[in-house]
Amino acid sequence: MADAEHYVREDVRGFLDMLKAMGGPGVEEVGAVAGRDQLRMLTSLAEAEPRQLAVSRDLMCPGPAGDIPLRLYDTKEHREPGPVVVFIHGGGFVIGDIGVYHALCSEIAHQLDLPVVSVEYRLAPEHPFPAAPDDCEAAARWIASSPPELGRTATGLVITGDSAGGNLTIVTTNQLVNEPAAVPVLVQAPIYPVADDASQHSSFRDFFEGFLLTGKAMQWFSQQYAGDEADPRHTPMAGDCSRTPPTVICTAGLDPLRDSGRAYAAHLIGQGTDVVYLEFPGLIHGFTTLRKAIPSGQADLARFLAAVRLMLERLG
Repeated sequence: MADAEHYVREDVRGFLDMLKAMGGPGVEEVGAVAGRDQLRMLTSLAEAEPRQLAVSRDLMCPGPAGDIPLRLYDTKEHREPGPVVVFIHGGGFVIGDIGVYHALCSEIAHQLDLPVVSVEYRLAPEHPFPAAPDDCEAAARWIASSPPELGRTATGLVITGDSAGGNLTIVTTNQLVNEPAAVPVLVQAPIYPVADDASQHSSFRDFFEGFLLTGKAMQWFSQQYAGDEADPRHTPMAGDCSRTPPTVICTAGLDPLRDSGRAYAAHLIGQGTDVVYLEFPGLIHGFTTLRKAIPSGQADLARFLAAVRLMLERLG
């Protein structure tokens, strides 16, 4: 039994027991459209309430296949020039949207006291690789250019996101290192990211089922996203990461993706990148958007964001 082998927090155990009692098919059985509805329903039940902020408004920026929807969050109506956070949501490149991540983005803006721009990139299977990285890169470059519609003057970017969005965080950062935008990426902060072939790690086998994100769902997401695993815009560790900016990375102890995040952090440390690596024991994948159901995760999210603040302060 998984509980006997691994430390599981009490609130996590209660949430997993509830999911088990509810039953129901996995995303790989119901497909993309129903899977998106499933995630919206789960988030509406399990996520904390959004912070009340001075600014929460929708924007558009030009992209390679039409306008890309964005949402701006800020604690202030008017702000001096400074860093801007680019947030890239998770969901296996297939599910997830700005609405699902509304509360989390409001929390990031509140805790960092920085503007946050959430990116609604195109999803697979309707838009397989490289639609998502194309959109995220275009949005990051637009934000870096401080367009009038943004109403903010960016002096640098903090790029963050979870899971598939953690992958896209790394990919977007690498693209902006290779071909600089109007302002630099100051810090990248992937949250339980897919950085390499996660199926090759022991955490994929240890947490294959019973911990919300299943191995079967991950395999299905990969099939929908498609693309070449040897392409560094698909699999970040397949490419050159030697010029990666300062990085804050966190993983969850009960996550099939845990060891992919560990491997990426170790890889960056080995080549001299400034890294803060946080692993939160007893937590599952997705905890940052399940904070009503898993209230202990709020403190871990706060620790992660405090490390991002620390990294920015170290840069002066």
